[in-house]
Amino acid sequence: MNRLALFLATSTLAAASAIAAPPQFDAKRLSDHVRILGSDAYEGRGVATRAETKTVNYLVAQFRAAGLRPGGDLVRGKRLWTQAVPLLKSNFVGEPKVSLMLAGSKTLPLVQREQIALRSPMNGSKAVNIAGAPLVFVGYGVTAPERGWDDFKDVDVKGKILVLLINDPDFEGPADADFGGKAMTYYGRWTYKYEEAARRGAAGVMLVHETAPAAYGWNTVKNSNTNTMFDIVRDNPPASHTGFESWIQRDAAQAIFAAAGLDFDKAKADARRKDFRPIDLKATLDASATATTSVITSHNVAGMLRGKTRPNETLIYSAHWDHLGIGQPDAKGDRNYNGAVDNGTGLAQLIAQARAFGRAPRTDRSILFLAVTAEEKGLLGSEYYGTHPLYPLGTTVGMLNTDSMGVHGSSRDFSISGSAKLGLLDDLIEEAAKRGRRFTPDPHPEAGHFYRSDHFTLAKVGVPAISFDSGNDLVNGGTARGEELAKDYVTRMYHQPADEWQSNWDFSGIVADAQLLHALGLRLANSREWPNWSQDSEFRAARDKTAVMRR
Repeated sequence: MNRLALFLATSTLAAASAIAAPPQFDAKRLSDHVRILGSDAYEGRGVATRAETKTVNYLVAQFRAAGLRPGGDLVRGKRLWTQAVPLLKSNFVGEPKVSLMLAGSKTLPLVQREQIALRSPMNGSKAVNIAGAPLVFVGYGVTAPERGWDDFKDVDVKGKILVLLINDPDFEGPADADFGGKAMTYYGRWTYKYEEAARRGAAGVMLVHETAPAAYGWNTVKNSNTNTMFDIVRDNPPASHTGFESWIQRDAAQAIFAAAGLDFDKAKADARRKDFRPIDLKATLDASATATTSVITSHNVAGMLRGKTRPNETLIYSAHWDHLGIGQPDAKGDRNYNGAVDNGTGLAQLIAQARAFGRAPRTDRSILFLAVTAEEKGLLGSEYYGTHPLYPLGTTVGMLNTDSMGVHGSSRDFSISGSAKLGLLDDLIEEAAKRGRRFTPDPHPEAGHFYRSDHFTLAKVGVPAISFDSGNDLVNGGTARGEELAKDYVTRMYHQPADEWQSNWDFSGIVADAQLLHALGLRLANSREWPNWSQDSEFRAARDKTAVMRR
């Protein structure tokens, strides 16, 4: 073999080897992204604050450095790095005043963040003015004709305050209809309960907080619901929101029931029966507050790698960039809700994928790297994308979402949020098996995680979508340690200022997760596969409506 032939052969082998070699994900680089984005300098990455500009600029710089092209809004024939997301913003001026007149003419004040967590109104109003609104207990507040279930019966609740329970009727034991047992359905989610109350013309809602069925403590509730509120801009806001959306402490609920001569626990048990009827609590509510409202523009960040042969087919990697911003101080006086795990880790993984794909040969299909806004305010950035997609949903292969990844080393398993069945999961299980990892179903389906991450809004419009979970069977400590650490995070850090980067975190697990998610993305982006939902999935029909686009 002459020198030229030898050189060409060696070069060909080297190129083939380079193509076949898996990308290298660096633990320190991942840690650095989390440290930076979760630092006090980023002020908790609040939506519509100066921290949003800083966060968006950081993500754009990282996407540009990775070799991506702008994939956002098309303006005068040119793509931007962002997608504009108009949002209604609402914020209380001062503290709201809320009090109850209980049976027996006893007054019970409800102090914001102590007994009640009242959200600034999202129904288009700039004030809360309620006088003498009757309280009625409506059980779980569910209307589910397919299950033969109606908590409202023929009772008119217009103008009333609905007191109701979080989660599903069968969460705490057998009910007269199957709501999934411990696996929360959408009927158990607080968003559904607010929506149903608005549909029925109620004056407001008081959700009774209990840690087990809510899946988080009161600190999470008050921190998430008493700061600035946002919603997508709606044509008719009162159709989706009452003017009084709140949570109350269990102790307050027990006092209301006791004053009416009722036992709270018995009423809860009765609410698990189909023949349950709403109960007059013989109490009224007075509330007053003033709010400032405006329509602001937030931003999804979008970077694109255009496919070489089928650029009109798109795979999405996603993560939300926002957290709670600056809020009420904790016991240590810390007001910065850094959001290092939630969701600095997901963003770090997203940036790492952009870098890995950006430095590799182009895939056949396009890949969109999407950092969405306002997840913490109700999945609003992803909902806007679902209704205003930058690229057709019918030719979107799927969404791989990362939200709050593991920082305590590698795990033997992995999971996804919820118990959905779809081809995308089957593919992920296959790729994981090649790497010696197994799939473990969501260990806490009662927490309703499926409805709490951005993949859900894409699922609603039919796109196969999963939110990846790192797994709890840790190589160092097994499932026992994994469960203990997860519980500690929810109790001590989740939506609290304590969610800060720590130098002793072990990012080797996120490295392994990134390798797995990269392998799945590479497989999908270079194939003609179109994953779908299972035949019995509630999302299958929406996906099948666009089948002609995938022929």
